[in-house]
Amino acid sequence: MDFAAHLWCNGARSAEPDPGPIRTADRPDRLPTHRHAVVTPPSLPAAQDTPPVPGAASDVAAGKPDLAVPAASPVASPATSPAASIAPSFSPLYQQIKTLILRSLQGGEWRPGEAIPSEIDLAARFKVSQGTVRKAVDELAAENLLVRRQGKGTFVATHAEEQVQYRFLRLASDVTEGVQGSTRREFLDCRRLVAPADVAVSLQLPQGEQVVEVRRVLHFSGQPVVLDDIWLPARLFKGLTAERLSEYRGPMYGLFETEFGVRMIRAEEKLRAVAAHGGEATLLGVAPGAPLLSVERLAFTYNDQPVELRRGLYRTDRHYYRNELS
Repeated sequence: MDFAAHLWCNGARSAEPDPGPIRTADRPDRLPTHRHAVVTPPSLPAAQDTPPVPGAASDVAAGKPDLAVPAASPVASPATSPAASIAPSFSPLYQQIKTLILRSLQGGEWRPGEAIPSEIDLAARFKVSQGTVRKAVDELAAENLLVRRQGKGTFVATHAEEQVQYRFLRLASDVTEGVQGSTRREFLDCRRLVAPADVAVSLQLPQGEQVVEVRRVLHFSGQPVVLDDIWLPARLFKGLTAERLSEYRGPMYGLFETEFGVRMIRAEEKLRAVAAHGGEATLLGVAPGAPLLSVERLAFTYNDQPVELRRGLYRTDRHYYRNELS
């Protein structure tokens, strides 16, 4: 073999990785001695072996695309990534405005019966269009939290208004085509006691917390029709007595919102047919064993906090339960 071929063969062999335990990449001091060697950078470890990069998730959230981590990468797990806790909300804008208005209602910025700012003022306050505010207000009005009055503005709904005095009472009269006659309330008892276990569970109260228990009868057109047993968290209704209930001229829910700052927003009901027992039959003026409608109602204030449990017995010989579905 001539000298040139011998030199070429030695150069080619030197470019190949050493098959022995010592690799070329492990001996950087040998690299400059091979003029024809091609140096390949060490390959990166597999993706699953790559440790999380500190600050990478926060850089993505900060808008640095060059540091973005693909959604499928195990580095940024949705459960552990810091960006998960600051992910933006994608609810419609009018829903966000509705939430802000609700917070103001809950915080007492506008009290029941008071006018709220105009749509133009609210749009300027929240820096959104007037149409967005109108859509939010429309939903609140549909939920009976706000009331629109033609030519006057929008007001915080109140149970003291005539059309909502018995907003949750669905009993209608057979005789007067659904319209109740004269109404009289008779309060039989109002006392404080430790909440019974089932009442505490319904009102989400700690064991041993007190409640105010109220018993009353509603008379329509001189006839006893509804017997109610009511439980309220005592800490929210300090100073509530039977005398105070009797002296108040408006509905009970009106007293709760004006005197105690507790507004009933919505309610859930359970209905069943039952037979009248001795004491209940006497108070409602029916024979023992007469059929009655049992209505258990749980009323909530803002943030879906339960604030009233009510168990009512309704006479249905001259009345019927009416509900409107949509």
